[in-house]
Amino acid sequence: MVVVVVGYLYYRPLSNWFAMRRALAQSTAQVHTLRVEKASLERDVVQATSLAQLERSARQLGLVRPGERLFIVKGIPQWRRAHAR
Repeated sequence: MVVVVVGYLYYRPLSNWFAMRRALAQSTAQVHTLRVEKASLERDVVQATSLAQLERSARQLGLVRPGERLFIVKGIPQWRRAHAR
């Protein structure tokens, strides 16, 4: 009888402890994931602010430097099919 009462008294604290341990493990994993994502985003910010990346992005948007001419070439896929020998 005494063993049952002692077991009952220990059940609640032990179950709470295990639940907290699981929650801590999940939070730790989430923090690790967020740190990795933050590092990746910081690298992206550094690359995006470099002059070379800025120029590549501007060229993809069709922007040119003053004094340059923009040439638009159309029909490249058809030309490649016609000359794919």
